[in-house]
Amino acid sequence: MPEVKRLVGLGVLSWLIPFLVSILFYGPGGVLLVGYDLFKSLMIVIGSATGAVLLVVYFRNIQTSYIREGWITGIFWLLLNWVLDLVFLLPLSGQAIGPYFAEIGLRYLAILFMSLAVGYGIGIAESRS
Repeated sequence: MPEVKRLVGLGVLSWLIPFLVSILFYGPGGVLLVGYDLFKSLMIVIGSATGAVLLVVYFRNIQTSYIREGWITGIFWLLLNWVLDLVFLLPLSGQAIGPYFAEIGLRYLAILFMSLAVGYGIGIAESRS
């Protein structure tokens, strides 16, 4: 059961950290302080780096079933990030759900792919040792 708390807690951080960093790029009245393309690129890098670090932290305590954990973690964090965006980001931005998934939501698939890569990578390394 403690792993469930870690899964949820780290999953929330995978959303919260990039969200909080993104606020730094906005001025009064919600005006973006940098170019849109630069902002999107920075957010992809920040989100990927955050996810990578949190996956390392999470998998540090996993002792078996790495590939299964990769799937569970990736799917759960993906869905959690989508739900948190739908609850918090969309109302703040006023963005419709279709454009959201085209511009932001699909990018969260990287969470699933990174989690699978970690799970498979550890699983392969374990099988060779």
